[in-house]
Amino acid sequence: MTGRERMLKTLAFEPVDRPPTFESLFDLTEEKFGLPWPDVDWEKCSRDDKLRAVDQCVPIYAKIVEAYQWDAMIVWRPWSDPLAVKAVKEAMGDEVLVGTMVGPSGWGFDYISGFHDWETFAVQLHERPHELHDIAEKMTQDVFALTDQLADAGCDFVLLLNDVGCNRGIFIRPEQFAELVTPYTQRQAEHIARRGMIPMWHSDGNLMSILDQILSFGVKLLHSIDPMAGMDIAEVKRLTYGKMAIMGNVQNSLLQYGPKEAIRESAEYCLTHAAPGSGYVFAESNSVFNGIPLENYEYMLEVFREFCDRQD
Repeated sequence: MTGRERMLKTLAFEPVDRPPTFESLFDLTEEKFGLPWPDVDWEKCSRDDKLRAVDQCVPIYAKIVEAYQWDAMIVWRPWSDPLAVKAVKEAMGDEVLVGTMVGPSGWGFDYISGFHDWETFAVQLHERPHELHDIAEKMTQDVFALTDQLADAGCDFVLLLNDVGCNRGIFIRPEQFAELVTPYTQRQAEHIARRGMIPMWHSDGNLMSILDQILSFGVKLLHSIDPMAGMDIAEVKRLTYGKMAIMGNVQNSLLQYGPKEAIRESAEYCLTHAAPGSGYVFAESNSVFNGIPLENYEYMLEVFREFCDRQD
């Protein structure tokens, strides 16, 4: 079974030989392979410089897939870039799903902190909500335009990024979320699917108060099921099974600081409660960023392989 086949069956809740695995990003390439990512300003470089840098990235992506038996690849260097997606897709063929991240795709922590400000948002929320809807519509049109380009490049899936949660809950009340975020995300997911790609959605934080709304988005997978915010993957699986696949939940802070016994416990909990019946992608709960010891990520995968071997 190829990684692509394994992913597609998992998203459809069909039997697989093992749960698929991949990560939203992996920054430890220099430590693992002796290959640093190109040092380039992706937004400002020329097309020729970008193509040269992408050519450097493609074999690194291939090495990650080979070393860790990933079943999908998110092209994150450069981010949301059709040229890069096309190059990686051509190199990997149909062995794995190839996609990228698009976002922030709606109102949430990232957009407000990066492109807006909290005081203005609070005033608009209570006094001029139409202005927030205008911006949400602009974000949605931008998502449409970018995902059209990604579809033309052969992209298999799009992970919509919108961090709307923290450890205590979401950034606005659920009824406000239903007005400001849900209808726009539904349209984005519909557009992505209409263009032949698989829509997925990412948010950290405690999302239990809006899980029913997330199910209404029409996305095929939810990442990252944040355990540090109290997201119990057993309960999430119970509520979403057969409707939306889930990915993640191995506690990221344990990969950073250990100990290995705790990494094992977190990984085994995820696999025991989420893997049965398909519909689960094994991953940690954020990304494999610089600062995470490589040996801890590889230990997590060792636990994963042991689990898979026991299922044979």
